Amino acid sequence: MSTSAAEHDGARRVLVVPHVHRSGARDAAATTARLLIEAGIEVSVPEGDVHVFEGLDVGGVPDVSAADGTELVVVLGGDGTILRGTEMARSAGVPLLGVNLGHVGFLAEAEPDALPDTVQRVVDRQYTVEERLTLDVTVRHDGEVVERQWALNEASVEKTARQKMLELVVEVDGRPLSRWGGDGVVFATPTGSTAYAFSAGGPVVWPDVEALLLVPLSAHALFARPILVSPSSMLAVDIVSRSGALWCDGRRTFDLPPGARIEVRRGSEPVRLARLHSAPFTDRLVAKFALPVTGWRGLTPEKD
Repeated sequence: MSTSAAEHDGARRVLVVPHVHRSGARDAAATTARLLIEAGIEVSVPEGDVHVFEGLDVGGVPDVSAADGTELVVVLGGDGTILRGTEMARSAGVPLLGVNLGHVGFLAEAEPDALPDTVQRVVDRQYTVEERLTLDVTVRHDGEVVERQWALNEASVEKTARQKMLELVVEVDGRPLSRWGGDGVVFATPTGSTAYAFSAGGPVVWPDVEALLLVPLSAHALFARPILVSPSSMLAVDIVSRSGALWCDGRRTFDLPPGARIEVRRGSEPVRLARLHSAPFTDRLVAKFALPVTGWRGLTPEKD
């Protein structure tokens, strides 16, 4: 779902989140902050990143509440940094705008060479907001809830012993589907279909398709294919033997003992992404993966 950028009364404030370990990202973040301040917009930054903005009038805020009271979160880095920004933006219901300073950058909307124009679009509120489906993850053990997590891209259940397979039973909507041994399983959103799930052999799903994906990881079984289910479905796996690990967006992890049950549903809160361009997702896919399209002739005009 897309909406126009909301109008804000009173002082405007933007949260700027940099990739602090790349000099190019630090410089771009400082430039972004300076341009916003010159346009009369207050700038907040995560308190641990204040050193990146030396000499600029920015306010350091704790990560947990960094996006509160802001109209936009601007992230400068790769998809990993953008995922960090989503953790701040989601709980506040604030849209996020990613400037790609990484490699593929599927979550990013802008490139660094267009930074002044990007900032001006923010100043002029010339962006739309698109909601992306997320995952809510519940871990149970001995009937008790022991962990709750969420993910924008994917939640993966993975083995921790390299030489041993993880035995899993997969369930869809309260009914068993199959059992297999392997490296684990990936639960993904359409947004995450071009990330870990893609590298594991899952399909690319257009972001406006509402669905949940399940992709086995190196499963040793006759039936262990990726599946796509309704967004109202519940996917679950029971760990039959050995311990494993839950990873959410590759950033947050939780140890899973034998007998653990992992349930995945559509997230109660979406992530809101700011969009500057209306290009079709097909064009983004071709550009990001450098797909060969030579020879395409387009649609043939109909004859009268």
